[in-house]
Amino acid sequence: MSDVVVLEDLSAEDIREAGRLADAALAADGRSPLSEQSRLLLRGGRREGVRHLLLRRDGVMVGYALLDGTDPIEAASAEMVVHPDHRGRGYGRQLGEALLAESGRRLRVWAHGGHPAARHLAQALGMVLFRELRQLRRPLGDLRADGPRLPEGVRLRTFEPGRDEEPWLALNAAAFAHHPEQGGLTRRDLDARMGEPWFDPAGFFLAVRDRDTTGGPTGEPVQGAGTDDAEELLGFHWTKVHPAEGLGEVYVLGVAPGAQHLGLGRALTAVGLEHLARRRDLAHAMLYVDADNTPALRLYERLGFRTFEVDLMYRTES
Repeated sequence: MSDVVVLEDLSAEDIREAGRLADAALAADGRSPLSEQSRLLLRGGRREGVRHLLLRRDGVMVGYALLDGTDPIEAASAEMVVHPDHRGRGYGRQLGEALLAESGRRLRVWAHGGHPAARHLAQALGMVLFRELRQLRRPLGDLRADGPRLPEGVRLRTFEPGRDEEPWLALNAAAFAHHPEQGGLTRRDLDARMGEPWFDPAGFFLAVRDRDTTGGPTGEPVQGAGTDDAEELLGFHWTKVHPAEGLGEVYVLGVAPGAQHLGLGRALTAVGLEHLARRRDLAHAMLYVDADNTPALRLYERLGFRTFEVDLMYRTES
């Protein structure tokens, strides 16, 4: 007999079981069924608005779903996985129906890799395609290192733990105000990422300028986020390394709304890619971008990126 149990706090064994289940799906499918954020929430302890759905058959965990209801405006988002050895038995639909019930039928669900089985399940649950997230890749071996072309008065430095957390969070929220997942990152989210083995401040680049510097033809100040009394934070490029896959990632790239006209996006992209290309263990660079973000897609395609695979998000129509 299979039952779905909904918990807000998991035991250490629950966390290990869910992690093993996700790893088994990764090995079978070639894609992780859980995003980085979901894995951090799985391991991070109790959090208001987050629920875990465990599906067991005769005491064995055969399915897991995470329901993230922390966004105060958007419908709750979810990711789910069924163990490869137990697929084709209706467990995916059982988990999906439990997610619908827990969310009050206001639900968004990610399908990583856009597999046909996920599309059929979404249709069976009455959900519609809402968002397409593309993973782009380009080789690093042919990267031409020209150096970043920064506007006058703007300089680069790397992130300093203990100094830059709050200014970065403020800029990230402003730069991604239209993007609830990225723009809603909290200090707890940032600290969790900084505690991961992959975190390296040497690959986290900040574009800053002195506060008495003016930009643009009118001489008006360009608004960014403050790092201290002397500096203004205008943009950033946070890189990430996946050594097992030989991949470097354009993890997050953001520019202050008032600095969009300075050309910082291209300059910051270049400095991060050159940093990744200096590592001999990385063959390709990757990044994620929404399919409807035409300006960003054009920028990355001009830099040699091409679509590698897609993730799809489905949502309830209500």
